[in-house]
Amino acid sequence: MSIDIHGHCEPRFAAVQNAFAANFEGGHELGARFALSVDGEIVVDLWAGWADRKLTTPFDDRTLTPVYSTTKAVASTMIARLVEQARLRWDQPVAEVWPEFAAEGKGAVTVEQMISHQAGLPGFVEPIDPTLWYDPPVIAAMLAARAPMWPVGSASGYHALTIGYLVGELFRRIDGRSLGTALREDIAGPAGLDLWIGLPDSEHGRCADLKPPSAMPVFGEVTDPKRAAFLSPWSAPSGRGSADWRRIEIPSANGHATARALARFMGALATGGEIDGVHILSPATVIEASRERIRGQDLVLPFELSWAAGFMRNVPNHFFGPGEATIGHSGWGGSCAFADPERRVAGAYVMNRQDVHLIGDPRSTRLIEAAYASL
Repeated sequence: MSIDIHGHCEPRFAAVQNAFAANFEGGHELGARFALSVDGEIVVDLWAGWADRKLTTPFDDRTLTPVYSTTKAVASTMIARLVEQARLRWDQPVAEVWPEFAAEGKGAVTVEQMISHQAGLPGFVEPIDPTLWYDPPVIAAMLAARAPMWPVGSASGYHALTIGYLVGELFRRIDGRSLGTALREDIAGPAGLDLWIGLPDSEHGRCADLKPPSAMPVFGEVTDPKRAAFLSPWSAPSGRGSADWRRIEIPSANGHATARALARFMGALATGGEIDGVHILSPATVIEASRERIRGQDLVLPFELSWAAGFMRNVPNHFFGPGEATIGHSGWGGSCAFADPERRVAGAYVMNRQDVHLIGDPRSTRLIEAAYASL
C-alpha cells in the first residue's frame, strides 16, 4: 500500500526513509515515528500512519506514544544524575537510603546491582491484587519486604515492571520529588521535550491508540522468575482505566513520548551531555553508567544480555547498530531508544502497532541499519 510520510529527512539518509516506508508497505505498521540525531542535531524525523485503530486520527508530530520499557533508559539517566551530583553512589547499599529494603537479607544489595536487575525482585509469584500496581508506595514497600528469588549478584533477571517502583522509591527518598516530576521540572520542561513519566490529563487526548500483538512473546522454559515478571495474571496493572495508567508514574513502563523527544534526550548522552544548554549527564558519567555490571543468560528474558547501570548494552546482540559502546533500551511491542557516544549518534523509534519481539524488533532494526549505512 502507498503511505504518506511526513517530517524531514536529510538527503544522505534517504535509505532510512525508504526503510520507514517499507515497514508500512509490508503491512507492519499502524502509526509510527523515527528520529535520528547526529552530533546533537535531528537529521531524520519521520512519521506516518494512524494514531487510532479506526483509522480516523492521523499519526502526527504531536502524537504521544506509550513506550513501555524504553522508559527505563530515561529513568536510568535520572538515577545517574543523582550519582553525578554526589547524592548517591553506584556501590552504595540501597538500604542506606531506604532502610526497609534491608529485609530478608538484602542489606548489602547495591544501587548498581538493583538497577541492573540482579536483586531477585522481578515480581510476585503468589497472587496479588493487580490494582495495587496503581499505588507505587504500596508496591515499593511490598518489594522491600521480599526475599530475593535468586542469589543477588549471581545473575540478572529482568525486572520488567518492578524496577520502576524500586528506582522510583530510591529517587524519591533522595530528591524529595518523584522521578517523573524531576524529569519534567529539570529536563523536559526547560529543554522543550515532549517526554513524560506521569502524563497530565491535559495531554491524554494526544495519545496513540495501541493495537496489541496477536500473540505472546516466546520466553522459553517457564520458571518462577518469568511467571513473576510476565506470565501471571497479576504481573501487570489491571482493573482500572487507561487514564489512571497514564497518570501514575511507573519509571519502568509508562513513559509517553515522541520519537523526536527521545532522540534529543539520548542525543545528549551521545554527545556533550546537554540539550540546548540544559545539562543531562557529563560524558564521564555516561561512560561510568554504561560500564558492564553483569553479563550472561538473563533469568527472565530469553537472551544473553549485558547490563549497564539500568541501560541495555549493545553487546553481545547489537540490536542498536554496530557500536560497541552503544547503550539504550527496548520497549514492549517494538519501541526503542539508543545512544552511541563513539559515533555521536542517537535515535528513537515509536509505534502503536505492537509486535511480539521483546528486543530487536525487525522494524526498528531495519531503520537503525539504514541509518548507520548512511553515515
